[in-house]
This record gives sequence, C-alpha cells and structure tokens, in this order.
Amino acid sequence: MKKLFFISFLLLALQMSAQQMLVGTYNIRYKAWNDSVQGNQWQKRCQVICDQVNFMAPDLFGAQEVLWGQLQDMLKGLDGYDFISVGRDDGQRGGEHEPIFYKKDKFKLLDHGDFWLSETPEKPGLGWDAACVRICTWGKFAMKAGEQKRHGLFNRRKKDEQIVFYYFNLHMDHVGVVARREAAKLVVQRIRQMADGYPVILTGDFNVDQTNEVYSIFTKSGLLKDSYEAARIRFAENGTFNNFRPELLTNSRIDHVFVSPQTHVEAYGVLTDSYWTRDDVDDALKGTDAPQEISFDSCTRRNPSDHYPVFVKLKL
Repeated sequence: MKKLFFISFLLLALQMSAQQMLVGTYNIRYKAWNDSVQGNQWQKRCQVICDQVNFMAPDLFGAQEVLWGQLQDMLKGLDGYDFISVGRDDGQRGGEHEPIFYKKDKFKLLDHGDFWLSETPEKPGLGWDAACVRICTWGKFAMKAGEQKRHGLFNRRKKDEQIVFYYFNLHMDHVGVVARREAAKLVVQRIRQMADGYPVILTGDFNVDQTNEVYSIFTKSGLLKDSYEAARIRFAENGTFNNFRPELLTNSRIDHVFVSPQTHVEAYGVLTDSYWTRDDVDDALKGTDAPQEISFDSCTRRNPSDHYPVFVKLKL
C-alpha cells in the first residue's frame, strides 16, 4: 500500500513539475497583390488571424511568410506578444520573416539567433537547389518566476533554477528536393549541438507531408517526435494547406510541430476557422425552418490564410 501511494505521489509530482503550454505554427501567407484582387485582402485577413490567435492565446507560436509590414500589423493586433525574427533576404528587414511570437509576461528570452538553410548557414543565400532563400529562427526561453509559481513549480525548485527550453521555427523550400533534405539534416545537427539536453520545440512550414523522407529525418533523429502522432486528444478534420479554398480536403500535413521525445502532448488541433464576405446581392434570405426575424446574407466563405494553423497543448 505504501509503495502504491509513493508511486502515485511521484507521478503527481512529475506532472506538477512539467511545464504546460500551448504552442502553434501559422503560415499567414505573404501580402500578395493578386490575393487582394481575388478578395483575400491582407487588412481583413490580419484582423481575423489576430482575433483567432488572441482567442487561442498560445504561449508561443511560429509564423511563416511574414513581411516586415505584416509583422508590424500583427504586433498591433496581437495581445501581449513580443517576437524574435530577421528578414531572410538580408538578415535585417528584407524579405519574409519566420518570427517566433511569445507572451512577454510569461517568458524571458535568454538567447536567440538565426541560421540560413544553405551551405553557408551564417549568412543569407540560396541553398542547394532551392528556389528561395530560406531561414530558421531560434530562441532560448525561460519561464518567468511568477509563471513557475502559478504552475506550482516555484517551491519545488532551487531559487536559481529555471525551466529552460529551445524553440526553432522555419520555412523550407517549396521547390528544391535536395534543399529540403539537406536543410532537415542541418536543423537536426543544430538542435543536437545547441539544445544540449534541453527540451526542444520545432515548428514551421516544411513543404513536405508525413509520407516524405524529410519528415522521417526529423522523426527518426531521436531528438524529435511529431505532436500529431503523440497527441492524447486530436482534432484534425483536414490537412494544413487549403489554397484559400475552404471546400478542399486533404490528408497532407505540411505544417508540423515537432517536440522532444520526453514531451507529453495533451492535444493537437488543425483549426479551420473561416470568415465571410458579402456578395453583391440585395435580397435578404430567410430560412424555412428558422425564426423569421433571422435574416441571412449571401456570402463567400474565405480562409484567413492559404494554410490552416496548428495548435498543440503540451507539457515539457
């Protein structure tokens, strides 16, 4: 009986000492002129994306295809986030960013940096057979003392001990087969060198699904597992790319959240939220089975991005 009580107490202690958080990945689609022509204006998409993120309130999330102006727009719309990022074209503001957003009141940024997915990872440049310059942004984070106390962790640890983890976020090339393969090897190598036993979260648009050899480079590395496969609860009625067409269905997941093998994944979700724009029709519609005070407008259903976001609830 005592042994059973001790085991139960130990499991409870381990559960309490785990760092609980919600993380995500979101390719927001860069601001393209032809998107606006087709009705997918960035101003509206930004509002919907920010509202969606604020409602979910992830502790951290990685975004992709974010131009500098879009980054500033998102910061205005997001509630309580800071970010780390550089432009992939010049290491400053040029080109797309792959930012890591994090809650300012929850985490302390200990270190951060970027490396390019190429043969020369310390400076901007095309890699292998890639069509675009590609980059990976990383951050080393610690949970602030107030958050440790809120999670019941403060008294269980030494005063100078922090809960520390690494977060990597990337966007792999959409054309280069060799570039994706070699970039995956590079990212695994950097995680092995940098993380040094700390928990790791890797998010991004990998431009390969779960059947591709590149996916296997990550999952067979011994450093990472797919949160989709590991999740206790899963809500994923669609894949993660939609091409701005909400009527399409796919089994392919090209936006992934990989985590350290020891990480407990409580829940995984692909969120297919949409918004509506009114069609140029004057007549109000009535439902035959609905109360007649309800009127309907004829609308087009739209997605805020050509990717669906992925959110994962986990314990490091």
